[in-house]
Amino acid sequence: MLRNNIIAIIAISFVTVGGLWGIGNLLNSPQPSSLERREGILLVAKDNLFNETNPTIYAKIDEPTKLTVVNKDLVRHDLVVDALNINTAILSPEQDAVTAIASEKAGEFEYYCSLHPATMRGSIVVRGN
Repeated sequence: MLRNNIIAIIAISFVTVGGLWGIGNLLNSPQPSSLERREGILLVAKDNLFNETNPTIYAKIDEPTKLTVVNKDLVRHDLVVDALNINTAILSPEQDAVTAIASEKAGEFEYYCSLHPATMRGSIVVRGN
């Protein structure tokens, strides 16, 4: 008899916890992160690289392109593009900065992290319409 009571208590506990977990998930459904809602180009600084490969970024003349830089690393980073006057300032871990790529002339412009220029650098190519 005691054994049946213990089994019943365990079963009721599982049902109660499962029900509360399900209700909690319904009430707190995952929302898209602010990064998922952003448009434009996203550069993520992690492991002393941007987007794992330091990709070439493409933009168009006279069409400002939103650029978001996020630091997902354990150390500080920034993003600098001297020729386009872009400097995010230093970002601590989990910080982000939003700027724009804007140019009146075509060309290829270097971007880099001023704290890790040997490993974190790439190109921005601005093309005509």
